[in-house]
Amino acid sequence: MVIKVFVATSSGSTAIKKKQQEVVGFLEANKIDFKELDIAGDEDNRKWMRENVPGEKKPQNGIPLPPQIFNEEQYCGDFESFFSAKEENIIYSFLGLAPPPGSKGAETIEEALTLPNGDTTGEDHDAKEGAEITEVAGEGEEHKKDSEDVGNPSETQEEHVSISFFTTICLLSFCFKVFVKCLLCASHCTKC
Repeated sequence: MVIKVFVATSSGSTAIKKKQQEVVGFLEANKIDFKELDIAGDEDNRKWMRENVPGEKKPQNGIPLPPQIFNEEQYCGDFESFFSAKEENIIYSFLGLAPPPGSKGAETIEEALTLPNGDTTGEDHDAKEGAEITEVAGEGEEHKKDSEDVGNPSETQEEHVSISFFTTICLLSFCFKVFVKCLLCASHCTKC
């Protein structure tokens, strides 16, 4: 994915020049791949930018001013949106990019995926759990025959139920944690 920044290299407005420099400088400093597209010297770039900025994001005169930011064909926003995302430390989600490893955004995602018992959700956790269930199911074949005769649930069935219960509790805990965090962010926090 390439970030496209539409700029006007021959703009007479110092305010527009400063905004363009701030966007480009930030992307360069953070080593985010981007392509700078000039709308002053290329009519095709100007036309594409104007057609692809959503109607609700266009100013009253209908002509969006640079810088305008896109992720490939997907509109990200203008300078004001970029500035807000930068201030709120959500620039990677604003750009539609995954945060780099070790960044605050990546740590927040890892934190959210950590279960209360210290395990993490995802493929590793699912694979471990699947192996445990398979292992338990394999051991249970012998117990199953004995249990059917007596009419009592086997140890394996009880273990499977407790694993399923634990998985459900962990999932609910994770969902609740994310839900509460979202509520807090929306109403109080500006730095999540």
